[in-house]
Amino acid sequence: MSAAAANANRAFPVHPFSTNPFQSRDDVVAAVTSLLDPLAEGDSPLHSMVKVGSTGTRFDETAAQVEGYARPLWGLAPLLAGGSKYAGTDRYVQGLIAGTDPESPEFWGYMEDQDQRMVEACPIGYTLAIAHKDFWDPLTDKQKKNVEAWLGSMNDKDMPNTNWLWFRVFANLGLAKNGAEWSKERLEADIKQLNSFYRGDGWSNDGPEHFRQMDYYSGSFAIQYLQLLYSKLAAERDPSQAEEYRKRAQTYALDFVHYFDPEGRAITFGRSLTYRWAMVAFWGSVAFADVELPAPLSWGVVKGIWLRNLRWWTTQKDIFQPNGMLSIGYSYPNTYLAENYNSPGSTYWCMLAFAPLAMPESHPFWSSKEEPHPFAEQRVCKPLPHPRHIMVRSGGHTFLLSSGQSCHYPLKATHSKYGRFAYSSAFAYSVATGNYTLEQYVPESTLAFSDDDGEMWKMRRALNGDSEIEIHDGVPVLLSSMKPWKDVDVLTYLIPPSEDTPNWHLRVHRIRTNRDVKTAEGAWAVYGCREADGRALTDLDESTSEGGKADATSAFAASRSGAVGIAELLQDKREGSILLADANSNLVEARSILPTLHMDLKAGETKWIATAVYALPASVEGWKGEWKRGWEKKPVVPRWLQNKISGKWD
Repeated sequence: MSAAAANANRAFPVHPFSTNPFQSRDDVVAAVTSLLDPLAEGDSPLHSMVKVGSTGTRFDETAAQVEGYARPLWGLAPLLAGGSKYAGTDRYVQGLIAGTDPESPEFWGYMEDQDQRMVEACPIGYTLAIAHKDFWDPLTDKQKKNVEAWLGSMNDKDMPNTNWLWFRVFANLGLAKNGAEWSKERLEADIKQLNSFYRGDGWSNDGPEHFRQMDYYSGSFAIQYLQLLYSKLAAERDPSQAEEYRKRAQTYALDFVHYFDPEGRAITFGRSLTYRWAMVAFWGSVAFADVELPAPLSWGVVKGIWLRNLRWWTTQKDIFQPNGMLSIGYSYPNTYLAENYNSPGSTYWCMLAFAPLAMPESHPFWSSKEEPHPFAEQRVCKPLPHPRHIMVRSGGHTFLLSSGQSCHYPLKATHSKYGRFAYSSAFAYSVATGNYTLEQYVPESTLAFSDDDGEMWKMRRALNGDSEIEIHDGVPVLLSSMKPWKDVDVLTYLIPPSEDTPNWHLRVHRIRTNRDVKTAEGAWAVYGCREADGRALTDLDESTSEGGKADATSAFAASRSGAVGIAELLQDKREGSILLADANSNLVEARSILPTLHMDLKAGETKWIATAVYALPASVEGWKGEWKRGWEKKPVVPRWLQNKISGKWD
């Protein structure tokens, strides 16, 4: 189908965002405008709330619609601060006036303990700090007092001991920047507590030390991002802390660069991915704070990572609702991935990414020539001890091996978002769609267990013990464990690709069980249909590089996503299959399939299995002529691990 035909064959016209070239600062201003304009249709009469959709959340509807009002400010405020104009600015100013006025029928209500309104106080505080000429100066004294009282109402309230503390910091910062009453004591106490989350080498945990949660919240969604904004806005008042945050960012950036591939995609990992291009917000905050990063992260490199991600999102044309507002989902509307706190307006946290608009066109972020990803042509195998990841760029594929993490509270599909063995930029992760059958659980990049003949399954959700990164023959190896039941334990070694088999990584497991169990382990999920007619993939057709095949020890599939496969290296039988995953389980492909290996174990058995996982993304030029040769050249289990398996040493 031609591009013109594809654009015509739609339920609604292509959004202006999806045709934006994202080359210049003016393009980015136009993109923000195209995202803000449709929200006017959801405005309440006094503009203090915006209804983006009708799905519910764990918090009240007023707070949900305050999200719809406040989160777009992350884009509007820097647009105005940088000297650009937006025709709809006054409706946001009027919304602030009405929402903070206790005599208004649209009063948001003062904040209570653990209140969602606390989150939205952050973009409002930020807006007051950088766009006060539009949002504070025009207000009457009474209106200013109302804003002051509303933001200040969070200073004596209980907050989650997480990145949320930053939201109160910015509420006070916005007040302080305008000479309003604020709490210096509360701000300093919150900064002190937030600094207790710091783990070293630029990395902060999102919350208490008893959990390891270092995902995009540690970087782009909250902690690093807000640290850098603070370093700019509080530089005079708190110079030593500002400098510390700048140094952390410089170190962190050398790790975080590996979460993005040369094509502009981000590795899908962790929660809240409906925030979409907020994943690159860290790079935008580097520009906002005017922080020069160490080599090879020049301004041109930073700009390239940021712009390529935005351009990739323009290719995901189904992220919008028919009315032009964003949907809950990743590459298409999908509530399976949504958290319990994702309201329809929640998605506009994506506007975090637009912080560079506060900087003039003369800033080196804008004036530098865009440069390619610095590791596009290099092999990368970098261990990150704090998040317990091994970052990999090999065979044209950017991905990470993961020890497993856990959120500080029960999270929907935690096993999908934090528990998988590997996460990719080219092959997005999948979430469960239900509680029965393997097709609903989707064991992509994980080892699943069932003790009831396949009706219910368990996967790695939270570690039963800690994990560690070992070095063997100069190669980092990730060691972790899981206990799906008290009488079943699994020890797993994750081994990055070797130079001679660059598209394969290894997962070697020792399983000890005292009950009968079924096991299933998946490769990466890929698009499950033929390009020519959209019908489901069938047997592999090598002439078109589409379809799947499976035998007694392996399974393989190829489609427009690329080529993926999985093979057993130790056992002479571990049955392969092509799993037809439930629709809408994958973040990018609404219809997907998954090459999978199966094995049954009896009570009392101890067994080693060695899983080799193959991946060649379609973004690699000439992949259709290369996949077969790569697939047929299987890797081998390293000698040091063979010795451990044979019992020669422990």
